[in-house]
Amino acid sequence: MRGDRRGPVASGRAWSRSTGTARSAGFAGHVGAAGTAGTSVVHRATVPTKLASLAVLGVATVALHGPVPAATLLLVTVGLALLARLPRRTAFAGLRPVVAVVVVLGAVQWWQRGWMTAVEAAADLTTLVLGATVVLATSSIDDLLDTVVRASAPLRRVGLQPELVALTVMLMLRTVPALLDLTAEVRDAARARGLGRHPRALLVPMAIRTVARARATGDALAARGVGDEPRAGSTEAAR
Repeated sequence: MRGDRRGPVASGRAWSRSTGTARSAGFAGHVGAAGTAGTSVVHRATVPTKLASLAVLGVATVALHGPVPAATLLLVTVGLALLARLPRRTAFAGLRPVVAVVVVLGAVQWWQRGWMTAVEAAADLTTLVLGATVVLATSSIDDLLDTVVRASAPLRRVGLQPELVALTVMLMLRTVPALLDLTAEVRDAARARGLGRHPRALLVPMAIRTVARARATGDALAARGVGDEPRAGSTEAAR
């Protein structure tokens, strides 16, 4: 039965709440609840302001070269995290998924271009991830989605629904940390069976559980009528 016609975003929020993820988003969803209650300046800032600041931060990491500017941007981001009173556990957990990438990237850059480039690359990546964690951990998922809907409004001209764009973003933000958790569960299960380094013991269960999650998500959204084209009769009746 497809009686739920509240729109893609509203239905997506309902699906998120029904699966216990109404307050989760991206790295912040992996480390804690998005929209953590707070009264700091960062919490009170509007979502568009925070997203614009994150974009400026990203441009700065690309435009400014050298270890000193990179370290400065990292210190500024750490300062914002402290200003937002972001728990250390949240910050560290937000960085945990990319620690290996930072280490490998730094090592490769050190080997190929020297320590200065290595420091710059590692600091820039850490800055961007920490900045995203701060934004997501201090913003509610509803505000984030509303901002995406407003920003995507021009896409109506090319036939795309802003609400579906926002729903896609929400699913992406929730799926990334969920897959990280799923990977950890599969790895732990393989280790418990003494197969921690066996590729088949990791890849096969991971593929099966990932497909199962995708199907469950699709079924939940389809049950709420998300993605259904409005019927011609309904459109005429509405007119």
